[in-house]
Amino acid sequence: MELKWANKGLSDLARLYEFLAPVNKAAATRTVQSLAKAPEQLLANPRIGEKLFEFDPREVRRILVGQYEMRYEIRNETIYVLRLWHTREER
Repeated sequence: MELKWANKGLSDLARLYEFLAPVNKAAATRTVQSLAKAPEQLLANPRIGEKLFEFDPREVRRILVGQYEMRYEIRNETIYVLRLWHTREER
């Protein structure tokens, strides 16, 4: 399997950093690095996340990384990280 980030997923990482950095730049860096590394666990267990049936027939799933929700899609031999946000955000 291969792991790729969708443009919106990368934008979410940047948005989260920009939100956190004014308060604590070091914590913002640690958080974003942790979130960027988290999907690597999916390479060994791609279907560990909860399946989101509203996206059928696509195989979109979600995992929680601390207080952040990460949505990803499995297509063939590739895992795409689609979106990422804090669970307290209005979505």
